[in-house]
Amino acid sequence: MQNVYIKEVKTGREMDDFVHLPRQLYAGNPYYVPDLESDIRETFDPQKNAALEFSDIQAFMAYDEAGTPVGRIAGIINHRANEKWHTRNVRFGFIEFVDDAAVPAALLRAVEDWGRSRGMDTVVGPMGIFDFDKEGMLVEDFDQLGSSITIYNPPYYPRHLEALGYVKEVDWVQARIEVPAEVPARYARTAALAQEMYGLRVRKLTQREIMEEGYGRKVFRLLNEAYAPLYGYTELMDHQIDEYLKRYIPILDLRLVPVVENAEGELVGAAITMTSLSRALQQSGGRLWPFGWFYLLRALRWKRADKADLYLVAVRPDYQGLGVNALFFADLIPIYNELGIRYAETGPQLEDNVKELSQWKPLHPTIGKRRRCYKKKIE
Repeated sequence: MQNVYIKEVKTGREMDDFVHLPRQLYAGNPYYVPDLESDIRETFDPQKNAALEFSDIQAFMAYDEAGTPVGRIAGIINHRANEKWHTRNVRFGFIEFVDDAAVPAALLRAVEDWGRSRGMDTVVGPMGIFDFDKEGMLVEDFDQLGSSITIYNPPYYPRHLEALGYVKEVDWVQARIEVPAEVPARYARTAALAQEMYGLRVRKLTQREIMEEGYGRKVFRLLNEAYAPLYGYTELMDHQIDEYLKRYIPILDLRLVPVVENAEGELVGAAITMTSLSRALQQSGGRLWPFGWFYLLRALRWKRADKADLYLVAVRPDYQGLGVNALFFADLIPIYNELGIRYAETGPQLEDNVKELSQWKPLHPTIGKRRRCYKKKIE
């Protein structure tokens, strides 16, 4: 490609190009799962995204000489994360590009320059504003279906980044399991001991408890406490929590969202799971209208996938290792079987988080879908 032109996204038409580019790049790809286009737009809208109170974000588009969109990227500065981790990082996210070295070079240079102008000294990514956003560039298993919470990209993406001097910062992997017909004996014994020795119990919340009685905030505060030491994590504030609750609670099947309380009624564990929306999102093309809502509603209510996504599993630090995870499995496995769910897959987990990954061992997991966060010093 002779010339690549980079534009800061400022107009509605440029944002349309940013949102629509994946349609062009992934046309006919059977593994790519699109984002909801409305979610992408809201990420950049201060009235819809409370995180922009303490984060800066700028979208960039790459065009060729004919004015055809050939790439996109966003620069992100999470000031709270930089303060917590004593860094001066600018993150890049939403990166997509054609297979031409000039395009990622121009896109990343735009983020580097934007970050440098704001006092940053290192670029890291792909990352979002928060750990709950999609993060990590796929570096293996390109022939497997993605999910609604993970990044999918072609094999040439990491090759181009590494050629530009980007190196590994951290890796995430996913565990995939086949749901057993019965609760494994090890989990059943551990769950029974947890109930007897520590007074732990599983319960299911109602929408009223979550939205009106403060339990939703309790769950996310538990997530904040459990995930605080993880790479790049910054705690969610209450108004951000409320945004997540309003967006996602109405679509969750609360039978698949167990929480664990101790004898005093304190929340000590929470697991957020749901049936896979991957095929429904593919059918929708990332658009709710005119028919995308139907595909999603059907997948949630009438024609569920045979796979569950284990979005989040969190245990209060002082209760880790005391059987909380076994209680989750003992509760969920019979429900998965009842709903015809044959497989389950975790979200990305840090490869060195041995405690988290080891909990799946009795289920003989397949570990794969490695994703990488890259970094590079700004010159």
